[in-house]
Amino acid sequence: MFSEINSVGLFGLNAFAVTAEASVSPGQPTFDIVGMPDIAVQESKARIRAALSHMELGSLLGGRVTVNLAPASVKKIGSMFDLPITVALMKLGRVIERDLSDDVFIGEISLNGSLSPINGALSMVLNAAAQGKKRIFLPKENSREASVADGIEVYGVEHLKQLIEFLTRGTGLTPEKPYIPEEQQLRHAADFAEVMGQQSAKAAIETAAAGSHNILMLGPPGSGKSMLAKRIPSILPKITFQESIETTQIHSIAGLIDPNEPLVTHRPFRAVSHTASAVGLVGGGSIPRPGEISLAHNGVLFLDELPEFDRKVLETLRQPLENGEINISRASGSACYPCDVMLVAAMNPCPCGNFGNPVKKCTCSQTAVANYLGKISQPVLDRIDIQIEVKPVEYDDLSRRSPQESSAAIAERIQKARDIQAKRFAGTGIKSNSGITSDIISEVCPLTDEAEQMIRRAFDKLGLSARAYDRILKVSRTCADLAGSERIEKEHIAQAISYRSLDRKYWNR
Repeated sequence: MFSEINSVGLFGLNAFAVTAEASVSPGQPTFDIVGMPDIAVQESKARIRAALSHMELGSLLGGRVTVNLAPASVKKIGSMFDLPITVALMKLGRVIERDLSDDVFIGEISLNGSLSPINGALSMVLNAAAQGKKRIFLPKENSREASVADGIEVYGVEHLKQLIEFLTRGTGLTPEKPYIPEEQQLRHAADFAEVMGQQSAKAAIETAAAGSHNILMLGPPGSGKSMLAKRIPSILPKITFQESIETTQIHSIAGLIDPNEPLVTHRPFRAVSHTASAVGLVGGGSIPRPGEISLAHNGVLFLDELPEFDRKVLETLRQPLENGEINISRASGSACYPCDVMLVAAMNPCPCGNFGNPVKKCTCSQTAVANYLGKISQPVLDRIDIQIEVKPVEYDDLSRRSPQESSAAIAERIQKARDIQAKRFAGTGIKSNSGITSDIISEVCPLTDEAEQMIRRAFDKLGLSARAYDRILKVSRTCADLAGSERIEKEHIAQAISYRSLDRKYWNR
């Protein structure tokens, strides 16, 4: 006797079709699972045996039972195969007789027959829909998340008894209504209106947010670097539906989804401690999981006290910051996670924090300052488009308490600039000016004659690299978008060049 049930496997973000094939023959009762299962899949034998016994269906395992998870050449990882294996056994024992060729099953089964939630449900449901399947059955707690997918009916199951009743009688379950998040205004506890002074830093942050450019803020303790960074979410442009789906998939795999509000509807802001390991930052593990840089996809990755990070950890950021994705290779396979982020970094200029401070004296030796700044390599600096110095707030700015521009006003300008970029890059896969590629940079960054002369002089005088030249053009393109200018003017180039002076002042390179 033989039966087969459709399912979906997952490795990283890559979902793939799996068929659970079950066969039984006479002989001493055994239960074998083949098809490159990992330990979690092998342990499903105990869970399934207990669940079937609890439901008085233990006779389904009364022979030499073999389950194959095809294709056998691909490793199967996780507990999501409990449900398809169980349904295959029920089909084999004629507990269920209806045609299930258009149905897909994923889910973990507890010992009493109830279904437990799994990670990565959205990626698997999207794959099932792409295969042309009509229905998918999965744990109830995953059903709202799964209902975001188009073209497939989603059934949330709490217990195997419900599933049997539906597949035999057509009652007991109804399709989950597609989840549509309510339109809501995100209210931030932190607003730029609360930041006194710091006009130049605010302008730089606005430019960074408008073009999704990486930004480094350097200044003494108490100058407001962290305060400014924590208010960046209040000015970010609205997340698109496609970006929301991408971000939700990553958070689902990491187990960070709220079952009641399963769709990530706001750009993530991930603040990472300097104690983070390379695996914690960029992802990894024997079964590759997303790191903080992928969890910040389509949002902000904030690294405070940048030189306090291990230098080797920071160096792991070079490739993902350049390519917008991170590839993790392990013996079990390779996983690719997107990480299109806006990096926001903050640091002191020296261990005591007062190097270059006109008021407080620095107590660090030249060697200590050099070693401290040397923790940030030139290749990492080259990948940060905007580098600004945050000065201590002056007394007059604090004492006047004059009204400051609100985050809402800044966000409105940023959204207009992003709308311009969305129109400019329609159909190219580029989301913002930071993603402009070298082959189109001359086309999308037209310069006036004065602007071209200025950047030529800067290139020769400052000894800019090809990467620095491209990044200046990208930032100047954003400055022009904020100003509503089609062509890049001289003042836009000047502004972009001013954002790349810290390395020459502090690193002396």
